[in-house]
Amino acid sequence: MTHTLKIASAQLNPTVGDLAGNMAKARDAYARAKDEGADILVLPELFVIGYPPEDLVLKPAAVADCRVEALEFAKITKNGPAVIFSTPWMYRNKLYSAVLVMRDGKITDKRFKHRLPNYGVFDEIRVFKSGPLPKPVEICGVPIGLPICEDIWHAGVAKHLADHGAEILISPNGSPYRRTARDERLHVVHDRIERAGLPLVYVNQVGGQDELVFDGSSFSMTADDKIRQFLPSFEEAFEIATWTKSSGEWSCKSETNLPQLDQMEADWRAMCLGLGDYVNKNGFKQIILGMSGGVDSAMAAAIAVDALGPERVWCVMMPSKYTSNDSLEDAKACAERLGCKYDIIAIPPAVEAFGDMLFGHFEDTTSDTTEENIQSRIRAVTLMALSNKFGPMVVTTGNKSEMAVGYATLYGDMCGGFNPLKDVYKTEVYDLVRWRNDNHPEGLLGPASPIPNRIITKAPSAELRPDQTDQDSLPEYAVLDDILYGLIEQELPVEEILARGHKPETVRRIQHLLHIAEYKRRQAPPGVKIGNRNFGRDRRYPITNKYRDKVPD
Repeated sequence: MTHTLKIASAQLNPTVGDLAGNMAKARDAYARAKDEGADILVLPELFVIGYPPEDLVLKPAAVADCRVEALEFAKITKNGPAVIFSTPWMYRNKLYSAVLVMRDGKITDKRFKHRLPNYGVFDEIRVFKSGPLPKPVEICGVPIGLPICEDIWHAGVAKHLADHGAEILISPNGSPYRRTARDERLHVVHDRIERAGLPLVYVNQVGGQDELVFDGSSFSMTADDKIRQFLPSFEEAFEIATWTKSSGEWSCKSETNLPQLDQMEADWRAMCLGLGDYVNKNGFKQIILGMSGGVDSAMAAAIAVDALGPERVWCVMMPSKYTSNDSLEDAKACAERLGCKYDIIAIPPAVEAFGDMLFGHFEDTTSDTTEENIQSRIRAVTLMALSNKFGPMVVTTGNKSEMAVGYATLYGDMCGGFNPLKDVYKTEVYDLVRWRNDNHPEGLLGPASPIPNRIITKAPSAELRPDQTDQDSLPEYAVLDDILYGLIEQELPVEEILARGHKPETVRRIQHLLHIAEYKRRQAPPGVKIGNRNFGRDRRYPITNKYRDKVPD
């Protein structure tokens, strides 16, 4: 006897807290699933409220409203496909992350998330209770297991479902992007599939939510570890996989595998999606940024144009007496290539005014970083004034290398609402802009080769004093980033970092700078998570901290 199931994966982009908007997307997906003859529609994890809801689910009214939306949505399933619907759910005075099975116009079954992640960017133990090991649910005559996201990442849940008769696993997910995400997911799923001996339909959220970006990349995998369906990354998608049971085994007829993005494109698209959704979901019509003629601001401007379009990006060059002609030319050339609004507002009058104002206190002192920081803060005040007057959100442009060692001015170039480069080291900035100049992926709104080559090849400088370069006070970025990567991403003992050939005094100094800059990073705007250890959600060090890993001489 042959049994067929058509399972629709709705890879959608919710907005946290926008219950009405999210449910409108769900209804559209349901209508399509019904029109195309699907038996089951699967929505991502906690889709009604958006993921991650964090402490929003500790608000009783929000949870109660989610329940109302779920009950209303269940009514439309009377003459259509069943729905795997994920929501926060209060049961016997305990709050769970739940999947509801909806069919025949009602909620017929509930299953609660068993494994609650409490590491990295996750803190679900704070808000949810762990449910019991789930048992399968019969849908369309087929016993189906419903592990929720983290339930797939640990041994036990999938095997438990298989032992209790499940024939297919369907997993709603809210799995954020990081460089290793796809390989990690496939490795974990392969292990679970192998242990349970069951096929899996994996449906992941897509979109930006504060620092997190969800890449989608949903897929269906057969019990013999073959991917038969792969939805696109970084965009909403809807696909139906047709599953057929014959001779006791389920096979998938869908063949929608897509070429997987290379790492550079994945990182670039993650930054575009993260910035674009942050701007759009928070209701901003435009962004503004300081265009210095350097590579960081050029990259930030290119990401903004790719994400939002040139008409929504405003670049402002704010030269001082130390700004070179090359920087003036490069900033203008980049803005012209990008096609965005460009203005010049010179800051020497404000610098002079501050000098006059502070002269009585600063006379008989030597000019130092104090005067340099005043320039940076004048630029921040200028951008914030334009933001307040005309409404665009200020985008900051500092990279992870600068943020790590404190080479960013608090209330200066750190001032703004969002930073797309926050989790990208300086050496990666160069790699990414070279990649973008050589590539023009479909769907990005910016032009081909958006960044003038001289911006990439010239020595980086803050231009806050005569003939300044970054390497006046920092090691070469290749050296700096290798040390930082060891200290931050890998949490290596300094002995292992020294074994790479770095000088003890350099490692000692960089470690010290990393720790004393923590107070700055706590006040930095959010930015897109790209790697495994972003500042903020992943890496939470105390500000007051005297510990240092001892560096031998």
